[in-house]
Amino acid sequence: MKISIFSKIFGGYLFIIIALSSLIILFSFSTLKNHDINSSTDNLKNLGTTLSLQVAPLLEKNEYQKLDALVKKLGNEIKTRITIINSDGVVLADSEHSPKSMENHKNRSEIIDAIENGFGKSIRYSNTLKKDMLYVALPVFIKDKKELLCVIRVSLFLSDIDMLFAELKTKILHISLVIMIFSILGAMFFSRSLSRPIQMLKVVSKKIASGNFNAKVILKSHDELKDLAESFNNMAEQMKEIFEKLSQQKEELNNIISSIQEGLLLIDKKGIVLLANDSFRKIYETQYVENKYYWEVLMVPKFNDLIKRVISSKTNLIEEITLNSRIFLCSVTFLHKKEELVVLFHDITDLKDIEKMKRDFVTNVSHELRTPLTAIKGFAETLEDEVDQKSRHYVDIIKVHTDRLITIVQDLLILSELEEKEAKLKLENLNIKELLNNVAKLFAKKIMEKKLELKVEISENISFLKADSFKLEQMFINLIDNAVKYTEKGEIKISVKQKDETVIFEIKDTGIGIPKEYLNRIFERFFVVDKSRSRKLGGTGLGLSIVKHIVQIHNGKIDVESTPEIGSKFTVILPINPL
Repeated sequence: MKISIFSKIFGGYLFIIIALSSLIILFSFSTLKNHDINSSTDNLKNLGTTLSLQVAPLLEKNEYQKLDALVKKLGNEIKTRITIINSDGVVLADSEHSPKSMENHKNRSEIIDAIENGFGKSIRYSNTLKKDMLYVALPVFIKDKKELLCVIRVSLFLSDIDMLFAELKTKILHISLVIMIFSILGAMFFSRSLSRPIQMLKVVSKKIASGNFNAKVILKSHDELKDLAESFNNMAEQMKEIFEKLSQQKEELNNIISSIQEGLLLIDKKGIVLLANDSFRKIYETQYVENKYYWEVLMVPKFNDLIKRVISSKTNLIEEITLNSRIFLCSVTFLHKKEELVVLFHDITDLKDIEKMKRDFVTNVSHELRTPLTAIKGFAETLEDEVDQKSRHYVDIIKVHTDRLITIVQDLLILSELEEKEAKLKLENLNIKELLNNVAKLFAKKIMEKKLELKVEISENISFLKADSFKLEQMFINLIDNAVKYTEKGEIKISVKQKDETVIFEIKDTGIGIPKEYLNRIFERFFVVDKSRSRKLGGTGLGLSIVKHIVQIHNGKIDVESTPEIGSKFTVILPINPL
């Protein structure tokens, strides 16, 4: 149940007023009643002291009849009951009744206290008068002796005190009621003065929440609430400016997203599509994309698997997928703050067609060149035996360039085969030591001629490696061939070790090194750092490109570190099982 702030404030004040008024009234009643009883007790005590002066002479002479007559006369005059009791508790005189008809008073509490302590007081019900009474008892001693003569007991009806107290109580209640009414009115006014500005703030805040930023809170007071209202109005102005900027930015962002040629999706952590641009709608051929699960939008297993991998790994991934006979490069970016995914679809169909045309062209040209090159080489070798010494020099040049062309053609064919999607690995458990020893034998002569040292270090903890032995052999041949070609002195070191589920190969040389600005280009086709040296050594510029493709189809990684005149180190990391 909703309770207004006015009700809370006014209710709190009302509770405090009623509670304090009740406590004050109860305290006043109790205090006044005690005061009346104490005042009456003092009056009775003074009266008893005065009576003792008249009673003592009659008791000393044993004139009990005169004593009783005196007591009745005085009691009637002062409207107070007077009783004279001897030390044995026997009533000698009483202003209300015959002493002989009254019972012994020795066990009365006020009598006992008077005898023992010199004063006694008691409030109780009188069996004789059948009413509540206030009793005050005083001892009377023989003059100049400490012998008890009698006890004078004076008493009043409590009804007399109650009548006076009732009048006071009525007046107190009337005064308290008037004070409470004025206090409640004041509390109501004060509560209203507090709740009204808050109510205005509430109304205006609702208007602002609904989009009306021109609503204002205007207060006439000059206190903290007015400062609050002014701060609230300033806040509304700032919010208006912020919302205008946000609306403008949102409109600009929507225009940018709409103008992006690539398809775009925004997916939340539950897999629901939050946003899609017009380019994606053209790809998907529908207008209804938002608020659907991504697997409902694109029922493509490869795409769904890509999204799942990004969500589980929380990393960015790129993969090619086919949609409606078109090829798209699908890049998925993981937003860590909201755990959302941004998916971009780059249409690379035309690029893929061009690549295929280029690959087919290279393959066809390479196949067509093999036959004439082989014929040229054969005729050159035949001429070598028939020409004179002077012409043989030219024949040798023809042979060298023919061999270089044949090598280029062979490398192009290998590269084309590796670039084919349908190219498959022939996986088998490899004996790494045997593979490296076989490759090392191919370069034994060249290494000996250049007086280099080849070291092979294989860690003993390698369990196994599953790979295509022929392609891995091609990779090592190209890497070691480069190391031998570009190292004039020192050593070539091959080390193999296992880390977790990968095998790490390092081919390190002490050759001429590679300048830093060329490191990011050395895996490009036909790229050579020193063209004249490469041509002299018979390099084609395709070796490292072949190496990179072999590593990639094994789901591995390759990296290079090099310092000119110090050497280079190629690091190849292959998974133990690439599948």
